[in-house]
Amino acid sequence: MKSDGEPFVAVVGGANIDIHGKSDAALREHDSNPGTVSTSPGGVARNVAENLARLGVDSRLISAVGNDQYGEMLLALGQEAGIDVRCVHQSDVAPTSTYLSVLNDTGDMTLAVSDMKIMDELNAGRVRQHQELLEQSSLIILDTNLPDDALGWLTNTFSDQTIFADTVSTAKATRLRPYLSRIHTLKTGTLEAEALTGLEAHSDAQIQKLAEWIHSHGVTRLFVTRGEHGVFYSTDDVRAVKAPDKNLREISNSSGAGDAFLAGLAYAWLHDWSLDRSVHFAMAAAQVTVSDRATSSPALSLEAVQQVLESQCD
Repeated sequence: MKSDGEPFVAVVGGANIDIHGKSDAALREHDSNPGTVSTSPGGVARNVAENLARLGVDSRLISAVGNDQYGEMLLALGQEAGIDVRCVHQSDVAPTSTYLSVLNDTGDMTLAVSDMKIMDELNAGRVRQHQELLEQSSLIILDTNLPDDALGWLTNTFSDQTIFADTVSTAKATRLRPYLSRIHTLKTGTLEAEALTGLEAHSDAQIQKLAEWIHSHGVTRLFVTRGEHGVFYSTDDVRAVKAPDKNLREISNSSGAGDAFLAGLAYAWLHDWSLDRSVHFAMAAAQVTVSDRATSSPALSLEAVQQVLESQCD
């Protein structure tokens, strides 16, 4: 723990408005699909910060939003959720980033388009303004929405601190490749892991090989989320797969599951839990989240996670 006072987590990366369209039935391409459209706060870093706050962790968000209606909404809703947003830059030039996704009738994301040009303003010079806060943080979490110079500066400057990272997407996952030796915990999906490593991740054997590659580049802990196949996790000497709970709740929106999972891992790390206990807790946090239409569920709490964990023992 680096801070002299109460521990807090610094989360650095994307914040945006999520617009989700969910089809009532199987999606038909090149056609208008009846369904529902909802709007909620989003962005990997912002989501992780909110999830941590709902778990009772002091989370400080370093991000960028526009000086517009969506930006004001993100700041207000972030404060309501318990996030410390004082380090969020408000741009007079770029609009708040927007993430538009299409969900099938089961709640799984089929495709998405993100407009996050504002993240170019969250460069190394901008992030450097918060160096003192970052030095005092108990944990740094970053996502690959950050431009390359910011990723480089963060991982170099704070190489002696624990850094968690999220690959975000296949298009951005490769940004982490030069900095893997400074990443303690990497959370990724199978497609992003393939993009990062150049290896396939279809079978268990392939994921094992992929994990060896990632650990050989310096990552201490790896978590690969695999949807209905659960989570693969590993260290230099541990390889394991955790299957989804057999009592899995109905999925309303799977978009925020990975962010809740990463927040759960961060909470567990702050409390020095074992690897196995950490995975169980993180998966339970994700389960609470996917049952809500919003990307980050207001229902997430320690009590809600505990209820899921207890149901798994029934």
